[in-house]
Amino acid sequence: MDSQDSQDAKQSPADMTAFVQNLLQQMQSRFQTMSDSIVTKIDDMGNRINELEQSITDLRAEMGVEGSPSPVAPAKSKEEESNKEEGSA
Repeated sequence: MDSQDSQDAKQSPADMTAFVQNLLQQMQSRFQTMSDSIVTKIDDMGNRINELEQSITDLRAEMGVEGSPSPVAPAKSKEEESNKEEGSA
């Protein structure tokens, strides 16, 4: 029986090593798949944002406001104008 126990003890670390290596490979594969998925989704979002920007530019051109500042800029300047008026009054 002693020879059987010593043989099991020798196999056990080898089996454990193989199990851990297999587990690490599975985890690496899953992380790589998730990483690839995230990168793909980020690329898709970037493309959609570019398309949205182009659509906005096209709409602005159709409306004839091609050279006007973006909608955020007038809101700021109106606030600045009202602040200037309050400050001078």
